[in-house]
Amino acid sequence: MANNFTQLCVHFVFAVKYREGVISNHCKDRLHGYMTGIVKAKNHKMLVINGMSDHVHLLIDVNPNQSISDLVRDIKSNSSKWINENKFVRGRFEWQNGYGAFAVSHEHKKNAIKYIENQELHHKTKTFRDEFFQLLDDFNVRFDEKYIFNELN
Repeated sequence: MANNFTQLCVHFVFAVKYREGVISNHCKDRLHGYMTGIVKAKNHKMLVINGMSDHVHLLIDVNPNQSISDLVRDIKSNSSKWINENKFVRGRFEWQNGYGAFAVSHEHKKNAIKYIENQELHHKTKTFRDEFFQLLDDFNVRFDEKYIFNELN
């Protein structure tokens, strides 16, 4: 049996559909706990989770036995179902299509944790849209702005 040693830390970001601010403080901590449980159940390690009423940030040490896209799909679909079953929002809750996933080196892990922990402070001066574009720029991700936050896809 081969010995596999990995350090795959990923900063995930995704938004509520139409970026509606429907994640209330009442359910935020419970939602984060539920999402952490999903991550643990899939044999990954949640390092930090936080967000605002319209989006969430997760920093996860990823187990290479599951793809990034499958992990995000599991987190989003299971948490949406849980939110709807518990009627935490009026109407039907959905996450927006797509996500951001940014590799974080061991050297930058502490900064990423601090960044995610300080979301409330950070968003006093910056919108989620501006934040997301900044993350794309910071990580040198090429993008066409017309395809970001496009709900028709």
